[in-house]
Amino acid sequence: MSGKRMGRVAMAAGTLVAGIALSMGETSSAAKAAPGDTASDTTAANVVVTGAITLTGLSSSFTLTGSPRQTVDTADPVSFTVTTNNFAGYTVTVLPATGELLGTAGNPETIPVSSLLVEQIPGGPFVPLTPGTPVEVFRKTAPSAADGDDFSHDYRITIPFVRPDTYTGTINYVATTL
Repeated sequence: MSGKRMGRVAMAAGTLVAGIALSMGETSSAAKAAPGDTASDTTAANVVVTGAITLTGLSSSFTLTGSPRQTVDTADPVSFTVTTNNFAGYTVTVLPATGELLGTAGNPETIPVSSLLVEQIPGGPFVPLTPGTPVEVFRKTAPSAADGDDFSHDYRITIPFVRPDTYTGTINYVATTL
């Protein structure tokens, strides 16, 4: 090859190498993010709300005071609050823990719990308590108010002929969603 021709080939090869280098530089700078470029994606926010029911503020006790054979109501109604987000609603039942109201130590007499009557619904009839058989005292077919539904109701007894004493028993209140 002549020197001129070889010079042209070398020059062409040098141009080709410079072109490749220039091309690679462009490719390399094109892969870099320019100021202000953004990328985005999304995610789903899931809030799982569970059902809840609470019975709070139940009166710690109530008292019925009178003489044998006298029918008396509670001096102060039994009060409580039910809070639930269950849209089907709820019921409240009462159930005696035992079959008898017991006197203080040394008193062998008792009062049958069935002598104690509960107001079935506010302003409704009074029905006897029976061990093992819950008495529904309230039903609502909707959720409670956000801060709860407040209730109160009374108890009644015709005091049997027993010695003077304070006779005591436990009554369980249960709020149940429908």
